[in-house]
Amino acid sequence: MTLCARTASEIDEAAAALREKNFSADALALDVTDLAAFRAAVEAQDPFHIFVNNAGTNRPNPFIDVPVEDFDAVMNLNVRAAYFAAQSVARRMIAGRVHGSIINMSSQMGHVGGANRSLYCASKWAMEGFSKAMALDLAAQGIRVNTLCPTFIETPMTKPFFENAAFKESVLSKIKLGRLGKVEDLMGAIVFLASDASSLMTGSSLMMDGGWTAD
Repeated sequence: MTLCARTASEIDEAAAALREKNFSADALALDVTDLAAFRAAVEAQDPFHIFVNNAGTNRPNPFIDVPVEDFDAVMNLNVRAAYFAAQSVARRMIAGRVHGSIINMSSQMGHVGGANRSLYCASKWAMEGFSKAMALDLAAQGIRVNTLCPTFIETPMTKPFFENAAFKESVLSKIKLGRLGKVEDLMGAIVFLASDASSLMTGSSLMMDGGWTAD
């Protein structure tokens, strides 16, 4: 298992915790927007069987106020980096004749619109589109591609948003199960998409949105 992120201390700690439980885990500290560095790192390792493509960001603003630099930053990470990271992994899988699963971390916002989220929606709708096309291109090589589409999940990145009581209330009003998501809510879905339990599933989106998109 390889953990990859920009912050070495976080993934070093997580890898150490996994090793304490007798799992094999190492840490790869790099920025996935550095396409050449990521590609080189992937090529230097054995091919992955499972790839969770999770890097992403959001810069909410009303559509008319979105600055070009925000557009470039969000699309560079959420679309460009995610696309080419998956490409690097898939090429290595094919070279190693590995049948595997690529899980692109999308969002409910790849299926609906959201106030002040035109930019984020644009990036996740793009991911939904390229994931379906990837699935078609890679099926013959035994590589499955699906997206996981969560609702709002409580993380350090989203925590500041929920300090706004009105915003939190508006979010909860659309989540039919009446609560924010937790990281733990996604674990079972990732295991499912990674495992043979989903062996006939590719080009699909698994909604983990508490009912947000049901109406």
